[in-house]
Amino acid sequence: MTVRNLNHMFEPRGVAVIGASNRLPSVGGAVMRNLLAGGFAGPVMPVNPKYEAVAGVLAYPDVASLPITPDLAVLCTPAPTLPEIIGGLGERGTRAAIVLSAGTDAEHEPGVSIRQAMLEAARPHMLRLLGPNCLGLLVPGIGLNASFAHVAALPGHLAFIHQSGALCTALLDWARTKGIGFSHFVSLGDSADADFGDILDYLGGVPEARAVLLYVESITEARKFMSAARGAARNKPVIVIKSGRVEEGARAAASHTGALAGADDVYDTAFRRAGMLRVLDTDEMFDAVETLAHLRSLKGERMAILTNGGGPGVIATDALIADGGQLAALTAQTIERLSAVLPGNWSRGNPIDIIGDATGERYAEALRILLDDPGIDAILVLHAPTAMADPTEVARSILAAAADRREDADILTSWMGGATVEPARQLFAEAGVPTYPTPEQAVRGFMHIVAYSRNQRQLLEMPPSIPSDFEPVRTTAQLVIEGAIAAERDILTEPESKAVLAAYGIPVVETRIVKNAADAAAVADRIGYPVAIKILSPDVTHKSDVGGVALDLADGDAAVQAAEAMAARLHKFNPDAKLTGFTVQKMARRPGAHELIVGAVEDPIFGPVILFGQGGTGVEVIADKAVALPPLNIKLARELIERTRVAKLLAGYRDRPAADLDAIALTLVKVAQLVTDIPEVLEIDVNPLLADQVGVVALDARIRVAATSVAGPERLAIRPYPQELEEWIELDDREILLRPIRPEDEPAHHRFLSALRPEDIRFRFFGQVREFPHSQMARFTQIDYDREMAFVATETREGERETIGVVRAVTDPNNAAAEFAIVVSADAAGIGLGRNLMEKIVRYCRARGTRRMVGQVLSDNTRMLRLADRLGFDKRTGEGGVFEIELELEG
Repeated sequence: MTVRNLNHMFEPRGVAVIGASNRLPSVGGAVMRNLLAGGFAGPVMPVNPKYEAVAGVLAYPDVASLPITPDLAVLCTPAPTLPEIIGGLGERGTRAAIVLSAGTDAEHEPGVSIRQAMLEAARPHMLRLLGPNCLGLLVPGIGLNASFAHVAALPGHLAFIHQSGALCTALLDWARTKGIGFSHFVSLGDSADADFGDILDYLGGVPEARAVLLYVESITEARKFMSAARGAARNKPVIVIKSGRVEEGARAAASHTGALAGADDVYDTAFRRAGMLRVLDTDEMFDAVETLAHLRSLKGERMAILTNGGGPGVIATDALIADGGQLAALTAQTIERLSAVLPGNWSRGNPIDIIGDATGERYAEALRILLDDPGIDAILVLHAPTAMADPTEVARSILAAAADRREDADILTSWMGGATVEPARQLFAEAGVPTYPTPEQAVRGFMHIVAYSRNQRQLLEMPPSIPSDFEPVRTTAQLVIEGAIAAERDILTEPESKAVLAAYGIPVVETRIVKNAADAAAVADRIGYPVAIKILSPDVTHKSDVGGVALDLADGDAAVQAAEAMAARLHKFNPDAKLTGFTVQKMARRPGAHELIVGAVEDPIFGPVILFGQGGTGVEVIADKAVALPPLNIKLARELIERTRVAKLLAGYRDRPAADLDAIALTLVKVAQLVTDIPEVLEIDVNPLLADQVGVVALDARIRVAATSVAGPERLAIRPYPQELEEWIELDDREILLRPIRPEDEPAHHRFLSALRPEDIRFRFFGQVREFPHSQMARFTQIDYDREMAFVATETREGERETIGVVRAVTDPNNAAAEFAIVVSADAAGIGLGRNLMEKIVRYCRARGTRRMVGQVLSDNTRMLRLADRLGFDKRTGEGGVFEIELELEG
């Protein structure tokens, strides 16, 4: 459902409390009193047939008796009553309800739980539900406290969405003492209807919420969550803490990849891919809240440390460098100015140690000088209590000096100690200056924002293009897999697995299958020595575990002896295992090559996951691995490689040359494409993948498959490039390709927009645009295909594909309306390209079930107005010489 009717939940004009009570303590009593105490401007209507009034407010016996229809209802009644109450609210016209009651898993009627009945009662009326089993909802900006929390939230600009009622009440308590306020405080509970994706979608577009904090226990609809998170994180910081990082037990798996790709690793990579910042514990979360609530927009990463003690300054510096931070270099002018006001034995560098007898005045003078240094982006002020200065007086001096600081300078503080420094900390909290108990926590808080900024920059990087000659032979791979499924096998043989990989352009060692030891020697004679021989058994997952691999066999006798010995060992250690034969392959001579593992596994929440790491027989012991969500491009694949320890070895060292990182990255992209294309592939294990300066080759491979009715792209948490939407057309003897835009299109798209005529720029952007910065171009070309579509028209010019037109449609989260825009280059005007692009986007939106398309057209853009008229758009006059046009797509 996404954001439909959530405005009634977050911006209600009236609230009904079903099950309101005068009895305390009770949920109905706490909710009623919180609503009245919060200062909500609309009517608050208690519903309970037992009372004439609740908390002094006239009560009503049932929903039908209410004098007006409430936008929002808060349900505090026993679980069995919920379906009937929700149905009555829906019939009355209420469009949002908060269900605080627990116990909805109980049976409502045979085969139907209370939760199911509750949802079915809400569905016909599009009534949105928060909960059940939740704490409630607070929107302090409008005085809405529809919760049974023990304290109210202060108004602020931080939104908090959580699944743990106990944790959120603790956070409310803590935040209030720190002076931290919230724009929205949302308890999801069991998320029967509204979930993380829905609430993120809504809050991502609310300007009052400048940052979003998530406490996640589990995610349900991964694709909706990823789309919402990616959209929100592009607009504001999103910080997430995920509980359940350690699995209870090892998951049974048919491969090294399955054993290595833990559930928490997948969550971690999903958060990173969405552009969110993950913190690991509640201490970090509180630090993050402190930083987000008070820190200004980060302009850079260079930190200066101002302290009255060398020890705290060193501790802060160590923490900064250990977290990958950057210590600011003081300019000669700054050092000269500081020397003029500080004692002669000051540190003369960063950290700026102004000596233990520093007074508030000395702190203030030093701070003003540091604020004038353009090479400093943030200043951490540390203070250790001494008998020479009052900590509170020093804090007042710092605040006075910071009052006129430039907009791009951030200040953080850490007043170390206990009761003696508490008044100073309170002053900082009241002034909105981040303050922390220890230097380490202060640095960690700062690095949260640094990490978020780095994530955002990384998301905007343009990926290199995938080689144009990568054209997988999907039908070949599909036939191999279908043959195994038809034979009722879920594990492909090694030769079959390699055939699938080869169909996707991954280099493999040629492998032959033989029935017995004599045949193994005969094949080895033909392909040449030395050879490797391995057992072939559907019952053995890891061949080396049963002595089923023999390497560097130099002649036929050695081949026979090795094969017979392996067969004997298999029978001894695993007598029930079926030996179907042996595989024979020529030894791959790659001295100095690195053994890597590349694989894929199916995650129950996020779908296919790609794994990379150090390979070999000790892969699970070494546990050097990282995971990523497909689809991948070269940039994302390189980033995956860089998150492993083996990456440093691959870069080369001493006399060992660097491995071909492009070949490794391309292999990862190809594996990601394979699991995207073929949904029957559940697990891939390439171990080892040899990599050196000349490229890669897969020595061993294992693929697990199963029949499925789900289309490949539908399994992915992130919708891949929709290649099926590519279309060739011919206009005026010109061969033109219409296709979805890709991140790699940024250079061509920039050339296209930069070459547009001033009139075309004005028609498209409703004004003149002098330049298109990289950040804007990245947003144009890096789109979420689940929420937005842009079709580019390209043709070959001087051997290069150039963009000559683009049409774009951005759909709202409800898929109710898509706003479109179109522009065509001057040299492609008048050949029908605009009409072809518009017809393509209309077909696309209609196929997705979008109800209507809308757009704005300047009154003097007569060509577009004529085209819209021919396509059936309705037109009405808007403001400022702009026409509003609309096309109904349903019916």
